[in-house]
Amino acid sequence: MIKYYNRKLKKYEIEHVAGDIYLNWIYSSPIGMRFLEIIFKKKIFSKLYGYFCDGKLSRKKIPNFINDFNINMNECIKNENDFKSFNDFFTRKLKKDARPICENSDSLISPGDGRILVYSNINLNKLIQVKGLTYKLIDLIGKNKLAEKFKYGSFMVLRLAPTDYHRFHFIDNGICDVSQKIKGDYYSVNPAALKKIPELFCKNKRELSLFHSQNFGDVLYIEVGATCVGSIIQTYFPKKNILKGSEKGYFKFGGSTIILFFEKEKVIFDSDLIEQTEKGYETKVMLGEKIGIKVKSNS
Repeated sequence: MIKYYNRKLKKYEIEHVAGDIYLNWIYSSPIGMRFLEIIFKKKIFSKLYGYFCDGKLSRKKIPNFINDFNINMNECIKNENDFKSFNDFFTRKLKKDARPICENSDSLISPGDGRILVYSNINLNKLIQVKGLTYKLIDLIGKNKLAEKFKYGSFMVLRLAPTDYHRFHFIDNGICDVSQKIKGDYYSVNPAALKKIPELFCKNKRELSLFHSQNFGDVLYIEVGATCVGSIIQTYFPKKNILKGSEKGYFKFGGSTIILFFEKEKVIFDSDLIEQTEKGYETKVMLGEKIGIKVKSNS
């Protein structure tokens, strides 16, 4: 059972997890963990399932998925019957007014839909995965000089469940460098997995890019793949001017994670997000929603 905080309704809710029986078995039983290491974490498993989700036969999954998880199809550009495959539905685009972007230049926005945790004044060698489990930024990105740039800075973790909108966007105007791929495994990013697999984010397939933002300094943008995520697709143009809220890319089928690192004294996260993180709860946020504010310079 995953309990998260709904900041709009100011109450806790229980997440309806896609494949929860499967996930609980995999990450809580000795046999399940054995199958995880032999089969489920491997690239070939996620790739084969990705091929199925790209095929026409997978369209049969769409109606049940919409009904089971109460997907709001009024937000989508396409109608239910217009999708060519399950992945076509999973990577669906939304109407422009479905996710209003907070235009205030001092406001930090969420890069996507999901459940967020936020941390400030970070120790690069003890980044929190869950209570009792930490990892190092150098192990996550493999670049010591770049890691040092974010010493005592801030970071946020946005977990996208399979039921969420799976396109991710830019948090500000700016210019983004070329995305770099890091090979890895395909563990689930569900909290059940995060509690069982040490340094999970450092083990999974991921991509990273440095975003030179107009208002929040240099931001390290990391996308982490997960079980059944066949691909991380980048759709932006590197080294070109980018507008706040514009699309950066999307994940194909599966739960996924976005991690953003900010330099020291660039961002202050909203107090409710800080409070819920300290209590051990994720907070549900949507693309374009304000999650923090720019630190004003004294100069």
